[in-house]
Amino acid sequence: MISSNFLEKLRERVLKNFMDILVLKEIEEHPLSGYDVIGLVHRKFGTLISSGTVYSMVYSLEREGLIQVVSNQRKRVYVLSEKGKQNIEAITKADKEIQNFIKNISLVNAANSTST
Repeated sequence: MISSNFLEKLRERVLKNFMDILVLKEIEEHPLSGYDVIGLVHRKFGTLISSGTVYSMVYSLEREGLIQVVSNQRKRVYVLSEKGKQNIEAITKADKEIQNFIKNISLVNAANSTST
């Protein structure tokens, strides 16, 4: 049987690996600050992520030209760039492929656990 600690660490790892996609998709809907991202992840997934993790990822998205900064009084707020919009469209089109990949991983794990 898999321990709950292992599952929690796996969940956090998957979340961190896909957090950039989550953030791009949310920014597509409305501008977000780094603090907003922390709150979003906490509300949606019940996981607190460090500000260092968030800002590192946000700055990376900015360097890649996927998001842009707009000033909102004293805080940095991010909006999707044209390149970011194109990437979101590509990700949306690949959604079924990603879901099938995850499903296949689950089926492989289920088959391995029943054969042992």
